[in-house]
Amino acid sequence: MAVAENPRPASLKYPSTAATDPPLLASPTHEATSLAENLERSSLDAPTSLPTRSSDTDAKFDNVDLDEKLPHLSVTAKDDGIDNPTLFSSSLNSKAPRSQRKVNAVLQFFRTSPEDRNPSQAYLLGIRGALTISSFLYTFLLVFAPVTVKGAPGTDNKIGPLYERIIRQTLSVLFWNQSLIYSGFILLSARTICLPFLANPGKVAVASAVFRRGLRLWFPVAVALAFAKIISSTTAKWAYMADFKGHTANESISVPYTLPTTLAYFNSVFNVFWITRRFSEQAGSTGFPGQNLWSLSAIYSQSYTIYMTMVIIPYTRPVWRVRVYIGFVLTAWWCQSWAWYSITGLAIADAVCNMEFREKCKKGVSLPFGLQWRCPVWLLGGILIVAGGVMQYLWTAWRPEYENKELVAHTGLYYSGGLNTTIDENEPQARDDSYLLLLGLGLVIESVAWVRRVLEIRVLRYIGRRSLSFFLAQSIIIYTIGIKLFMHLSIDRGVATVPTRIICLLVSAITTLLGGEVFYRLIDYPSNVFAKRMFDWIRE
Repeated sequence: MAVAENPRPASLKYPSTAATDPPLLASPTHEATSLAENLERSSLDAPTSLPTRSSDTDAKFDNVDLDEKLPHLSVTAKDDGIDNPTLFSSSLNSKAPRSQRKVNAVLQFFRTSPEDRNPSQAYLLGIRGALTISSFLYTFLLVFAPVTVKGAPGTDNKIGPLYERIIRQTLSVLFWNQSLIYSGFILLSARTICLPFLANPGKVAVASAVFRRGLRLWFPVAVALAFAKIISSTTAKWAYMADFKGHTANESISVPYTLPTTLAYFNSVFNVFWITRRFSEQAGSTGFPGQNLWSLSAIYSQSYTIYMTMVIIPYTRPVWRVRVYIGFVLTAWWCQSWAWYSITGLAIADAVCNMEFREKCKKGVSLPFGLQWRCPVWLLGGILIVAGGVMQYLWTAWRPEYENKELVAHTGLYYSGGLNTTIDENEPQARDDSYLLLLGLGLVIESVAWVRRVLEIRVLRYIGRRSLSFFLAQSIIIYTIGIKLFMHLSIDRGVATVPTRIICLLVSAITTLLGGEVFYRLIDYPSNVFAKRMFDWIRE
């Protein structure tokens, strides 16, 4: 008996496909989600090279709602669904001499991508850039001014200069809050890595994302951790950091663990992409300056939560997907899994791409009890921001001892089955207050056009595209150049503390920009291209 195929819901704006096989298999580039490929499919006479956005047309682009004019464009080549290393392939296929094509091939491997290749998703790069700046501020201030950092170990609201305690209780909550930073990266990763599949659902898109994810991240992490091991071996196991901690009485930072052998180094890199819990205890994180590599472990493991969930999207109705998202988030919250952040990011992406979310935002949300007034989505997001922000400020300025009380309201999944009464406060936690604040910000950003335009400024997009490189470079630079410069100015030259901090901040920021750019061009971007080429190669 023949079984009828499950048709795709009409609400999903996917390209038409053949009944037997998705057109992705016949695509010569196999990705089908880059701007170049979308342009090729939109015209029989596609140009051999992509038009770039010149400075003369910036104003014209800025005045156009590209999400409405170009809804079918969703550019990707990085696993985050934003960057694309295949954009320069046209230069390799030109009629240039063979020697010139070889030179172009080498240059293309190390070449950065155009700033405006995906205008419809540019604000997502801006969000990532803002989180990267917050991460740099957190890392720097934790080392040189820990009193100004919310939740810094070994500090409280009664210790330190008054101005530092005021900064801690005000600015740090929003601008260099560790919980918001790593929670924001996890949610944003889920919001973006599904975009290639949502643009063109098919088995090749899923296989490409799953295959490339590990390769794309492994090489940058391996190189960064190799730098940490070399520094540890050449500085007598970070001996200068013990002098710095004694001189500044800073108990908020830890001396990185020294990886004893090359085998330990290799295993540490491997475990970054293997473990699924107790992230902060792994040697790869404790052996890295700042002990923050655990966040990449959480992001990587949650990627597969997204990959396994997103495949149902083309074959289910939107109303049921929304119900499943809500149930998934509640269940993951009860189990204290990072999946409630990840699935929220996927739900937002699905709503924006497939459910006409922004059009519905203009109508507002209907209210219960027969009320005629419809609540604007930005107002609902603002309420969530206020709720999460108030909780953050209360735990920082008023009752710091209550900060982790909310963590009890989860199941003790790995030991008792009851409530989560045994809390490891050193382990990063998925928090309610951070979730409410980030969800509110997400609703406001997705529903208000001018907020997205603010996030599309070039500086944020530049930093966002290189966020992984800056994230890995900043800790190494601050914990080496920054600390040694501080010790030289403070001890050898007798410079006062505040001027020393300012000088270290400027030097660390400039060095991070330069080092991050070099890391991006030599390691980060080539690893992305390599992952794409490997996927093409195994399919030949």
